[in-house]
Amino acid sequence: MLLHHKFIECAKKYPQKVAIHEQMTGSDTTYSKLLIASLLMANKVKHYKSKYIGIMLPPSAGCTIAILATLFAGKTPVMINYSTGASQNCLYAQKKCNIRTILTSEKLLEKIQEEPVKGMVFLEELVKKINPLEKIKAAAISKLPTFVLKSIVSGGTEEDELVILFTSGSEKDPKAVVLSHKNIMSNISGIMAILSVSSNDVFIANLPFFHVFGLTINLWLPLFLGSKIVAHANPLDYKSIVDSIRKHKVSVLVATPTFYYWYLKKSTKGDFDSIRYAIAGADKLQSQTQEEYLKHHNLHIYEGYGTTETSPVVSTNTPDANKFGSIGKPLPGMRVKIVNIDTDTECAPGEEGKILVKGNSVMKGYFGDFEETSLRIRNGWYDTGDMGMLDDEGFLYHRGRLKRFVKIAGEMISLTKVESVMDMVLPEGTICCVVEIPDSIKGAEIVAAVTTAEIDHRKVRKMMAKHLPSIAIPKRFHVIENIPLATSGKVNFRAVEDICRKLEEEIK
Repeated sequence: MLLHHKFIECAKKYPQKVAIHEQMTGSDTTYSKLLIASLLMANKVKHYKSKYIGIMLPPSAGCTIAILATLFAGKTPVMINYSTGASQNCLYAQKKCNIRTILTSEKLLEKIQEEPVKGMVFLEELVKKINPLEKIKAAAISKLPTFVLKSIVSGGTEEDELVILFTSGSEKDPKAVVLSHKNIMSNISGIMAILSVSSNDVFIANLPFFHVFGLTINLWLPLFLGSKIVAHANPLDYKSIVDSIRKHKVSVLVATPTFYYWYLKKSTKGDFDSIRYAIAGADKLQSQTQEEYLKHHNLHIYEGYGTTETSPVVSTNTPDANKFGSIGKPLPGMRVKIVNIDTDTECAPGEEGKILVKGNSVMKGYFGDFEETSLRIRNGWYDTGDMGMLDDEGFLYHRGRLKRFVKIAGEMISLTKVESVMDMVLPEGTICCVVEIPDSIKGAEIVAAVTTAEIDHRKVRKMMAKHLPSIAIPKRFHVIENIPLATSGKVNFRAVEDICRKLEEEIK
């Protein structure tokens, strides 16, 4: 099934239902209006020569229309990160994917204080060029039977490209991930098999659509169901997001652990009463955060796991299958196995190794990078680059990125595990990040970045020593008031490492 065809079905079934409410403007866009606007915009997009159309817009009706219009026109949207270094990201995407046109907004550029890049087309200008006759024609076409509408817009097969997304680049340069209709449709089917979601649910688009978590769960899943989306342009406006959850009775909430932490700080009793499913992903969910939500809101946050390359959900805990400390069971249709990092032999239950994933949600590949694709996908198995284990009941456990393991004195130390121990012993409200700093004389050393200076370093190390070997305890603590985060809420490890490296040099 083609996802933009499924949207047409929902638009015809629920024409007067609100598809998107925009928090910033307070405006509502019905499914019928969304369809008409997408048909109008498709007539403009189809004249652009490149097959790939860049889209750099925050969660909104405008961004949704741009995505649908691009697909209606038989082209592929390439989602561009505007949160940091937007101009550089545009240039990178243009070069990587042979993009000529980037759909964006003058208001967005003003907000992020970026200069236009060659090839940018502003939605505000496109809208001005639409004449009354075009509007009448699009409205008339939207009234045609569903099967006729599907034949008018671009067709194809489920193997066709649906979107290109870029990896976070938190460890190295971003890779362009090609996801097909089949990839995301398979992920949606798996989610619907374990969660009872319907057109009656209300989703909140609190994550940008250039982030796969936001694109699949907060956009395509509700459009597939015919649900309402409450769109927030600024994912860091935590208080407004919490207010929207209460006001619009949001029932499905997905977010990163960092965002859940801040929602908790900005909330009062009753704010989350409408939530049926609260799922965390992208980083490790700390037990303290879970406990605080249960204590103050009687809300259970279910931890899951996924990657951009898997569209994204690989596994998740649910009300029917939940085990503390795990990242849940694999979705129906997803196969997971753990292999030894040295021999690639499959591990027995309880043994740690690399997490490999197989299923229809696994990406088509990296755009223009056959070598990297062949390294990461072998015999249909995608190597996530993560370490973990499966228990005898089929629950998956995440032990951290393989690249976030450091060998010291012949032992493999998990920086993720060091962080989890630090979270246990640090004062409440302190965020931490642990990184490896190479040293030409001493070899690798572990240092920690924390968000407050009010810490007794000696006491913290002594408490950590109860849970970790001495070689795993950070040698120094560096205070970084605002630990760099991506818009998704994930820690930008490269940026933290760069800051700590500079601070180490200053000490020397």
